[in-house]
Amino acid sequence: MAEISSSLEDYIEAVYSIYTAENKVKAVDVSRRLNVSRASVTEALQKLEQLGLINYGRYGTISITDEGVEKAKEVIKKHETLSVFFEKVLGVDHKLAEETACKIEHVIGDEILLKLEQHIKNYS
Repeated sequence: MAEISSSLEDYIEAVYSIYTAENKVKAVDVSRRLNVSRASVTEALQKLEQLGLINYGRYGTISITDEGVEKAKEVIKKHETLSVFFEKVLGVDHKLAEETACKIEHVIGDEILLKLEQHIKNYS
């Protein structure tokens, strides 16, 4: 799967989260979720479509491709693993754990993520 920027990871994660909650996604939903302008959303959605991660309809409908679902789940897994590690293992406050996980999820390598997952399992 192609690597995408951290910004685009945020967008695909938002599209997936909105879709799973509401069974439909519109650009305005993504704009609200990420607190960004509609123009920024349009540009990001066009890039995600070029990468084959979403289908972006002329009439504002957005659907996520199988590859997009896979990418979103990958980002979410990283976020959740980091957040759990910070909260459960390190005892960090939930809000700070979430904020920090959101920043690190974009740069953490697979090897370190696997080590964190193993540590969490052994810690439980």
